[in-house]
Amino acid sequence: MLDSQVKPQERLAELLAPEMDAVNGLIRERMASKHAPRIPEVTAYLVEAGGKRLRPMLTIAAAKLCGYDGPYHLHLAATVEFIHTATLLHDDVVDESAMRRGRKTANLLWDNKSSVLVGDYLFARSFQLMTETGNLRVLGILSNASATIAEGEVLQLTAAQDLKTTEEVYLQVVRGKTAALFSAATQVGGVIADRPEAEVQALFDYGDALGIAFQIVDDLLDYWGSDATGKNVGDDFRERKLTLPVIKTVAAGDETERAFWKRVIEKGDQQDGDLEHALSLMNKHGALEETRQEALRWSARAKAAMMEMPQSEMRDLLVDLNDFVVARLS
Repeated sequence: MLDSQVKPQERLAELLAPEMDAVNGLIRERMASKHAPRIPEVTAYLVEAGGKRLRPMLTIAAAKLCGYDGPYHLHLAATVEFIHTATLLHDDVVDESAMRRGRKTANLLWDNKSSVLVGDYLFARSFQLMTETGNLRVLGILSNASATIAEGEVLQLTAAQDLKTTEEVYLQVVRGKTAALFSAATQVGGVIADRPEAEVQALFDYGDALGIAFQIVDDLLDYWGSDATGKNVGDDFRERKLTLPVIKTVAAGDETERAFWKRVIEKGDQQDGDLEHALSLMNKHGALEETRQEALRWSARAKAAMMEMPQSEMRDLLVDLNDFVVARLS
């Protein structure tokens, strides 16, 4: 019996435990390398670090919601996790990160070359896994998601510290770096189960909106503070990332305020008290509350999409999961 007091993500993990055990076994099997022991070393450090496995769980949940009873949802879940892990390896090199979720990054423990090349290996493994399903549409969805993720990361390189970045560009970046894999993870669950097109679209819309809400909440909590993200208040500010709260504040500010943002974000000249001043400007213009409302709007879209699916315990749990994403803001 599932405890209703447990967080939806934990309830989902409990419900899907047998399938996720099989997915983890498949991941360990496919991350092996006869000739390059560095590959399982680096991969195991990331994959077996006790992460939430939210994306592969979404694939399994979507397939079960659609009544799929074959073996290939496991392959697709492992594919999604490999793509996610590969992007983390590459992101940490690009961002020159030393820590992720309180642990040293692979590029710090090994080196940048190992991180990039192991990430490439995982991308290749993910394509091997998805082709084993024999479903060409699944291959198209996941390969398109991989391209969108890469495109989003390249866009972020030019947009992240440019004060001319608009909310539309921010949304493009978010769709690339987060939502593309969420929507692919849920959509392929419906495709592999051969469900009607309306349900496949609803699953895509759910994952897309959930991923966008998820990222906006993360970006907002960077300034509000929360144990939920594993980040310190102002990490994005110190890394000069132009996220939605900053974009809204810059757009509402005067020339003096814009000069402040140009110094701290574009030029990277940050001094004691700058974070506090940034927070005061966000509060002055109501940017944090506006960002919260934006997250709630995307959450409402995700819920509406999931309500298009047939009623079941799994559907209700996925609705609860969506609510929990934004509940971190309360």
